[in-house]
Amino acid sequence: MGETSQRELGDSDRPIEDELEDAFARMIDEGTQRLHRTWREVLATGFFGGTEVAMGVLAYLSVLHATHNPLLAGLAFAIGFLALLLGRSELFTEGFLVPVTTVAAKRASVPQLLKLWTGTLIANLVGGWVLMWLIMTAFPKLRAQTIESAVHYIAAPISAETIALTLLGGMAITLMTRMQHGTDAMVGKIAAAIAGAFLLAGLQMFHSILDSLLIFGALATGSAPFGYLSWLSWFGYTVLGNVVGGLGLVTLLRLVRSKDRLQEEREEAEDAPDGAGDGPESATAD
Repeated sequence: MGETSQRELGDSDRPIEDELEDAFARMIDEGTQRLHRTWREVLATGFFGGTEVAMGVLAYLSVLHATHNPLLAGLAFAIGFLALLLGRSELFTEGFLVPVTTVAAKRASVPQLLKLWTGTLIANLVGGWVLMWLIMTAFPKLRAQTIESAVHYIAAPISAETIALTLLGGMAITLMTRMQHGTDAMVGKIAAAIAGAFLLAGLQMFHSILDSLLIFGALATGSAPFGYLSWLSWFGYTVLGNVVGGLGLVTLLRLVRSKDRLQEEREEAEDAPDGAGDGPESATAD
C-alpha cells in the first residue's frame, strides 16, 4: 500500500502506521530528555542502574544456587529489569534504540549520545561493583555459585559461539527496549522485561554489564581464579559485540522501517528556531 493511502487510512497524517507513529513519538520524547541530562544526572542514573541490575543478579544467583536451573534463575533476574523500568534508571545497553533514533532525528547531537554512553557505562560498572561486594559479604553461601557462574563467561575462548552470544545479547536487550516502547500499557512493559531477562540471563547470553557483575562478585570473594585484567580482556570484545548486535540487528532495521517518518522529524528539527529542535524538555534538562 502506498504512502498516500497510509496517510489517508490512519488516524494521523504520518507516513507510517498509527501504532508505529505512537511508538516513534514516545521514543523521540524520551530520548530527547535522556540525551539532555547533565553529567551529574547521567552518572547518578547510571549508578542506580548498576545497583538495580545487581539486585537482579542476587535473585539470579539465589535461584541458581537452589535449583541449578538457569532458566528459572533467568526469570528471577527479571527483578533487575523491572527495577530499571519502574525506577527510571539507565543501563548502558538500553541506550542503543531510543537515543540513537533521537540523534538520527536531529533532536540531539552525537556528543550528547557519547556522553550518555560513556557516563552510563562507567557508572553502571561502579554501582554494580559496590553492590556485588555487599552481596558477597552478606551472602557467603552464594560465593561458590558466583565464581562458577563468572568462570562460565570469562573462561570462554573467543570463538564463533561466544561472538554470536555477544551479538544476541545486544539484540535481546535492545529488542526488550523496542517492545517496551511499543505499548503504553504497564503490563506489556513488565512482560517485555520478564521476556528479556529470560532470554538474556536464562539462556546465558553474553552481556557486558550483567556478566561483569557476576565477575565482580567472584573477584570480591578473593577466591576467583582470574583477575581484573582477565575481566578487561573479556569485557572488550563483549561490549563491542553487544553494541554491534543492538545497533545492527534491531536499531538499524527500525530506522529503515521508519525512514520516511524520520526524514519528516529531521526536517522539522532543521526548520525549528535555534534550540527549539531539541524539544521542549531541553530548556529545563540542565
